[in-house]
Amino acid sequence: MNEGSLLGVDFTSAPRRAKPITVARGRLDGSQVRLDALDALTDLAAFDRVLREPGRWLAALDFPFGLPRELVVELGWPQCWAALIAHYAALSRDEIRAAFTAFCAARPAGRKFAHRVCDGPAGSSPSMKWVNPPVAWMLHAGAPRLIDAGVQLPALHEGDRQRVALEAYPGLLARELIGRRSYKSDERRKQTAERRSARTDLLDALEAGRSRLGLRLSLVQAQREALVADASGDRLDAVLCLVQAAWASTQPNYGLPPIVDPLEGWIVSAPWGAADSGGRPALVEDVEAPTRSS
Repeated sequence: MNEGSLLGVDFTSAPRRAKPITVARGRLDGSQVRLDALDALTDLAAFDRVLREPGRWLAALDFPFGLPRELVVELGWPQCWAALIAHYAALSRDEIRAAFTAFCAARPAGRKFAHRVCDGPAGSSPSMKWVNPPVAWMLHAGAPRLIDAGVQLPALHEGDRQRVALEAYPGLLARELIGRRSYKSDERRKQTAERRSARTDLLDALEAGRSRLGLRLSLVQAQREALVADASGDRLDAVLCLVQAAWASTQPNYGLPPIVDPLEGWIVSAPWGAADSGGRPALVEDVEAPTRSS
């Protein structure tokens, strides 16, 4: 990649031809985010190669980088991020599911899942969820690869400062621009005209620069048509992450709060002051976040 490149990554823990990891590559030109290319990665080895590309770049990736501190402490797992991720990676999905199920079973209704501080401000699902959406598997597949690739993870782990990776969540930006309108689905029967219209409106808002990030997305007509046509929304999610990466590249400390829990991490561009007075997120339990997929 060229010096100063930006990437937005829509991640899946089980990439394949029908559901690849989608990488939006671009650059910042003043206040315009220019989309240069969209790549489809059909296996995790291809994703590993992207993470190892030399040069100066910043990537915003749509999968959780950390687990809730409350959960980690309760399970007796390591409280150093790198050691925690190594421990988590060594567990099978069955072992993780059993540990998380037992944790939830011991908690009262309405508080089954533990949340990270950033979940409330971002409106994201708890990173321990293994269903609807199964982001726990995304963390399991993705975070160890960040360590192996030696990238810099601000507030979490030291690496190559020329290659910076941040956690993103496209739903955060999408909701700001079109509210809670659904704009995508992997199910053909749900790929409706209404969702296509929502994608069109979302792109209109991105190109007009209507978000608080103060950036405008710059597309050629063929790119716009491809983003609208992708009913799965994977390409559009990668572009939303690209815009978040562009914003982070203009901010001191990538726009992260002054204090970030070094076990949980933070979602880039999530507002700092939206947590409750106890520092934990004010979040409705079990709300599905449809812009992340396994």
